[in-house]
Amino acid sequence: MQHALTVDVEDYFQVSAFANQLSMTDWPNWPLRVEQNTYALLELFEQQKICATFFVLGWVAGRCPELIRAIHKAGHEVASHGMTHQLIYNQKPEIFREETFRSKQLIEDIIGEAIFGYRAASYSITPHSLWALETLIDAGFSYDSSIFPVHHDRYGMPGAPLNIHTAQIKENKQIIEFPLTSAKFIKGRLPVAGGGYFRIYPYFFTQMMLKRASKEINQPFIFYLHPWEVDPEQPRIPNASLFSRFRHYTNLKRCMPRLEKLTTDFEFTSVKNVIDTFQASNALENFDYNTLAKKIR
Repeated sequence: MQHALTVDVEDYFQVSAFANQLSMTDWPNWPLRVEQNTYALLELFEQQKICATFFVLGWVAGRCPELIRAIHKAGHEVASHGMTHQLIYNQKPEIFREETFRSKQLIEDIIGEAIFGYRAASYSITPHSLWALETLIDAGFSYDSSIFPVHHDRYGMPGAPLNIHTAQIKENKQIIEFPLTSAKFIKGRLPVAGGGYFRIYPYFFTQMMLKRASKEINQPFIFYLHPWEVDPEQPRIPNASLFSRFRHYTNLKRCMPRLEKLTTDFEFTSVKNVIDTFQASNALENFDYNTLAKKIR
């Protein structure tokens, strides 16, 4: 079984955990390291003969167009990570709409073809920002991978489907959703999709839980990582909380070796390839997110 491997192409100073310490106006003052770190991932994927999906932040695409062309030229799927990495539920719908259309057009102009996938900053499509899915449909995206069916302090939608499915927003508004991976653990669900969880959990535990998650839903899991997570030499952000520093900096040195092992222990491909293969042999179930949102609220 081929699972979905994804990279959220953003830099270390753009993460939501540091938003209180760094505003967007501060970003140009920090050394840009996303290029060297993304090229390191491209080299690994080339060695392993892996096709992945790169969800590219529009801010990065505008400053590093050659990097985006290199991702595309290497045969990977290029998708959108929005424009400015702002939490959607903190944005006005009209601002989100403008940024979504602008970032999609920017990336498409760089690679010379249409893109199909979207992932929100910090998985910030929640019961309070479901309106964003309608914007994605209007922008022409065919799938989204932003919903995390777990409890979390910044994101999450407990009770959302675990499988690839069709998200129903209005009668004529649908988009395919590939939710982030979680697994049964004790009496709840544990996020195991990658990122900080991948760095903080012991590797054997991640491996075990990914297998459990895939078996539970009888479909491929989806895994994500950020380029800054393979960069232990990145500058440190001052005045960040102890909790944010723990989540961001723990085991940066171990991340690349673990990723190398992960890509030998499992088979990977792009999100689009997984969805296309899954659709060919399975009828996607419709799920009405408005009903879930009403229950949660």
